[in-house]
Amino acid sequence: MLFLNSIMLWGLLAASIPVIIHLINRRRHKTIQWAAMQFLLKATRESRGKKKLRHFLILACRTLGIAALVLAAARPIVSGFLGWGGGSIDLVVLVLDRSASMEAKPGDGLLARRQIVLEKVREAMKNLGSARLVLIDSASGQAQDVPSPEVLADLSSAAATDTSADFPTLLTRAAEFLAETHGRAEVWLASDMQSSNWHPDDERWAAARASLANLPQKPTIRVLSLTGSAAPNAAIRLLGSRRAADELLLDIEVTRSADSHVAANLPLTTTLNGTRTTETLTLPGQSLRFQKRVALPAGSDTGSGWFSIPADGNPRDNAAFFAYGPARPVKSLVVAPPGEATDYLTLAAAPPGFGNQRAERIDPAQAATLSINDVASLLWAAPLPGGAAAEQVSRLLAAGGQVIFFPPGTSPAKPFLDLNWAPPTSAAKDKYFILKDWNHSDGPLRDGLNGTPLPAERLKAIRRQLPVGDASPLARWEDGEAFLTRRIFDRGTVWFVASTPDYTWSNLGDADVLLPLVQRIVALGAERFDASYLAYVGSEAAKSLPGETRTRLDDYGTPDPANADHLAGIFKLDGRLLALNRQLAEDAPEILPRDALNTALEGTGYTLLEQAGQANDPTLSRDVWRAFLMAVLLFFLAEALLCLPNKTTVQVISKDVKT
Repeated sequence: MLFLNSIMLWGLLAASIPVIIHLINRRRHKTIQWAAMQFLLKATRESRGKKKLRHFLILACRTLGIAALVLAAARPIVSGFLGWGGGSIDLVVLVLDRSASMEAKPGDGLLARRQIVLEKVREAMKNLGSARLVLIDSASGQAQDVPSPEVLADLSSAAATDTSADFPTLLTRAAEFLAETHGRAEVWLASDMQSSNWHPDDERWAAARASLANLPQKPTIRVLSLTGSAAPNAAIRLLGSRRAADELLLDIEVTRSADSHVAANLPLTTTLNGTRTTETLTLPGQSLRFQKRVALPAGSDTGSGWFSIPADGNPRDNAAFFAYGPARPVKSLVVAPPGEATDYLTLAAAPPGFGNQRAERIDPAQAATLSINDVASLLWAAPLPGGAAAEQVSRLLAAGGQVIFFPPGTSPAKPFLDLNWAPPTSAAKDKYFILKDWNHSDGPLRDGLNGTPLPAERLKAIRRQLPVGDASPLARWEDGEAFLTRRIFDRGTVWFVASTPDYTWSNLGDADVLLPLVQRIVALGAERFDASYLAYVGSEAAKSLPGETRTRLDDYGTPDPANADHLAGIFKLDGRLLALNRQLAEDAPEILPRDALNTALEGTGYTLLEQAGQANDPTLSRDVWRAFLMAVLLFFLAEALLCLPNKTTVQVISKDVKT
């Protein structure tokens, strides 16, 4: 319970006045023993206990009535969220999560969680009297004074966005703002508790807690948890986009609520350069991932479009946008000496019939002079690069290229990015190194979109050279040693394959493993040329350059010019065409566990309100002074009834007298 006029609580001392008057009156009367009164006392002895109880009840009603009147004047507010407090709040800093997931509608209401919490904050601020309200939203991260709680929901800085949130940074911003203010302050964190927005393991939480602890007056931290059941929802997202000649290859995934297990049909609308087509998707379970080929108009150098599904529990995840540029060949370089392995690698990088793919062989001695501007992938079957060649390969990786290293068959040389080869080894006589375990859901050996696994178990080797260094294994030999490893470097990826397509080494040249492995990695490298047309809302690539004018081109939904930098869609930034989508993490359903929240906010003494996201619980606090006034009336009415005199019963006794 919080009292807005806490100074009035000193008036509780007045509740002792009836007790003081009672004690004084007792001292005013002197007891005198009078023999005749003994008969009257004896007659009333049986009712004395009832009279004493009655006097105590009258005294209690008078005392409680005065106390209730004082409490009503102190303006009490009761709430499990606000808790107990002895003073008024001068400042409330509302940290509002405006991420795309906040537009989900709870199962018991029609409004989005963001709208529900804004309404509750508005009502709570009305009960807090003249407290100042400052908004820090997750999209801009800037502090803004709210002139009145009534206009909170109408502010552009409180509207829906397609961004993600970063709560360690937001709490630090709140602490920086409070360092310049005075008075009793509270920080309200309004969030759907999506784990990806809280980053519970991030080291920045320590800095945020330290910033709060160093404030002259430590603020109270309140967490408004907007969790709970949600309305049924389906989401569509774009995982990748690549132009191949006159086609656009799009990797799409559609997901729906976790409680949806029955197959369902869902209409999918494709909009390409203003032309719409609709087809029906059949979702066998909770998710469906597929690749869609979209034929482009003849002579179309650039264009854009989007996929959309019907509106449901969250309108922010019902569309995925794409854009494309001129077609360009996918070029791969094979750095290796002439030989059988080189021929197979060149064939795998540019199979016959793939008109937009081509591969060139470069002698290892000339690797220092190679040009990487138009290269998607690099297949390296020679000693690891060093010197100027290592710098060129690093540049390719930084630009988003893919580099696959195959064993050179020689003793280890200097490492590259702290990665190296172990000495080559041979299998025992009449034995093979057999590929046994590989990642079926991630990496270039993953299962097909229809769930069909690659026949990787057919791979057998009589020679191998194991990768050494800090890299993630994605496939292993039968003895547990790594066959395929991955290391992310900047925007690109380094891959190490522990055998080579030479039949004196293995049957890798049979193409069961080599062809899909190389082609999937080449496709990743080719995405770097299309990546300039795709970006996520809030990322560095999505920001306007100095002097650029941002113009929205699509007509999906209701564009909000005030939040153009925080919305998904098709945009033209002067000469650039850019498709912006929400962060993929916004579709992750994982909720921050309570122990992780305790760790993140350790030492802050925070309060958690878990019902903030329920539409059927519309308020965060209630002003209950009227209830205390009613109590005053009831106490004084009870006192008046107890003070009424008892009815006197007169009994007439008649006696017959004989005459």
